[in-house]
Amino acid sequence: MNELLLVLSLLVTFGSVLLAFRLFGKAGLFCFTCFATITANIEVLILVEAFGMEMTLGNILFASTFLVTDILSETAGKKEAQKAVNIGIFTSVLFIVVSQSWLLYHPSANDWAQDPIRSVFANTPRLMIVSVVVYAICQKFDVWAYHKWWEFTTRKFGGDSRKFLWVRNNGSTLISQLLNTLLYTFGAFWGMYEFPVLISIGVSGYVIFIVTSFADTPFIYLARKIAESSKKKPA
Repeated sequence: MNELLLVLSLLVTFGSVLLAFRLFGKAGLFCFTCFATITANIEVLILVEAFGMEMTLGNILFASTFLVTDILSETAGKKEAQKAVNIGIFTSVLFIVVSQSWLLYHPSANDWAQDPIRSVFANTPRLMIVSVVVYAICQKFDVWAYHKWWEFTTRKFGGDSRKFLWVRNNGSTLISQLLNTLLYTFGAFWGMYEFPVLISIGVSGYVIFIVTSFADTPFIYLARKIAESSKKKPA
């Protein structure tokens, strides 16, 4: 059941990125970035077993933020991709402040939600702070690497900037995701889990990122088609 849910989650999440882009253009991708950065940092608290590995949830949503920046890099340029990264950083910081303020209130005698919320968000500051730092480092690196790969493929393969989209997409994402896995796993979970569990989480997380990196390739080609078709439409 977990395996099926993960596959469905990947298809729904990446499909939602395309739908947001199709319906709302760049604004849709910026909104999706806000949704993904907040939701993934809550979802990552859940530990599950799937495909013979122990893993945290949230990996697919984190991976979708790389798809968003790659789509923006491909269709709108480096500046817009960096804007999405900055929106994600701002959203994460704001969520830390707001979610922690909830824990300062004294609940009424009839309240039932404070204890469950406290158990979920008690670790949020550490996870979110690590997430913001790692997100900023890895996403900015990904945008930089994407355009470096683009320069390389354009120069080496006849000056056609449209070719080898899959190279720049996977070349930047796979390296960025490895950096993300190492920094986030040890930064967020050190002391919470035993070292073998950390290794298991890191390995399983990167395996998922490898799968999601290759899986998002058709989606970025479709996104480019959506962008090109929208430009052809009369105003």
